Amino acid sequence: MATTVKGFAPFREFRTWYRVTGELGAGKPAVVVVHGGPGSTHDYLLRLTALAGQGWPVVHYDQLGNGGSTHLPGRDGGFWTVDLFLDELDNLLRAVGVADDYVLFGQSWGGMLAARHAAGRPAGLRGLVIANSPASYVLWRAEMAVLRGALPSDVDATLRAHETAGTTDSEEYYRAMRVFYDRHVCRIVPWPRDYLASFMETANDSTVYLTMNGPSEFHVTGTLKDWSVEDCLSEIAVPALVLSGRHDEATPVTVRPFAEKIPDVRWEIFEESSHVPHLEEPERFDAVLVDYLKALEGTP
Repeated sequence: MATTVKGFAPFREFRTWYRVTGELGAGKPAVVVVHGGPGSTHDYLLRLTALAGQGWPVVHYDQLGNGGSTHLPGRDGGFWTVDLFLDELDNLLRAVGVADDYVLFGQSWGGMLAARHAAGRPAGLRGLVIANSPASYVLWRAEMAVLRGALPSDVDATLRAHETAGTTDSEEYYRAMRVFYDRHVCRIVPWPRDYLASFMETANDSTVYLTMNGPSEFHVTGTLKDWSVEDCLSEIAVPALVLSGRHDEATPVTVRPFAEKIPDVRWEIFEESSHVPHLEEPERFDAVLVDYLKALEGTP
């Protein structure tokens, strides 16, 4: 069984919680997992620790404001910025000791963050996996309108009534929201334990999510609503793997810029998945990811 070490990386006057599974420096690059949200936690991506059994150490962490990292419920949008989380990621790589040899796996918002990081061409970056991520929140918001239009009319009417009234924290809004989530976020019912853990952590302290995203995946009103990484994708200089689900809230329209603008890229679509194919189609997910990691090393 792979060893697990947990700790905290000092970051400014705060701290970032992390977990390392497997042995660092044993010959294979570390896979550093950047979770979604913004404002979620590492929990729903814990399945990736299985990579340690094949020699790739795995680093999970909770981004500032959530999970085991420092919570700052009093901070506003001027504090919660993309640059903050880019700096936190850089700091973590140095603190854990993997900055010279690592692969980034970014999921959802984490994929956008990872793409921006990769565009800076850090010397130690060996590869980039962008999973279930939009390249632009402008595209994302347009596609959310398309997906909402396919919901039952009474469900969308309920959602819009609460969004207009500012009562998105109500139980009725949550029940209507679940219709969308069960179609386009996680199609496994009941939700897997790891996914539910992250969902509950976000609900327990929604400061980051509400500030940067908004009240739900499909009602984006936060500071990221116009943010995009399309302008930097051509600067990514490592082989990239892009993943998405056929039923994903990250629709092909939102994902396509990655495939079109990253110079060395492969795009895999999971036919039976929505936003979390690592949980929805685990066997195929494992095969695709391991094949990519082996290709980075030039091994069959």
